[in-house]
Amino acid sequence: MRSIRNAILLVAGLPGVALLATAPARAQTYDPRYPVCIEIYTIDGSSIDCSFTSIAQCAATASGQSAQCYANPYALRSRPPGPGPSPPELCRILGDEMIRRRGLPAFG
Repeated sequence: MRSIRNAILLVAGLPGVALLATAPARAQTYDPRYPVCIEIYTIDGSSIDCSFTSIAQCAATASGQSAQCYANPYALRSRPPGPGPSPPELCRILGDEMIRRRGLPAFG
């Protein structure tokens, strides 16, 4: 009986040990708050740093190093407000207009 209990405790405890033994997750490489990144190449590999607000700022850091600057593919880009309604509103307006033209009952 004791060996069965020990076996159950061992099997039940293995997932807990596995969770404790895992490595912590790496931080996100591409910070979406900054529009420009630099990749610096070294003998050991390369590293990416996305903490620049302009290409010129990044280029000053990259100067004299084996590095390149590029636009952050995950940067948050702000859109200037357009003259017309947003796409969902536009679809609703166009949909209502088409319903009126065809003489169909409106949905809401």
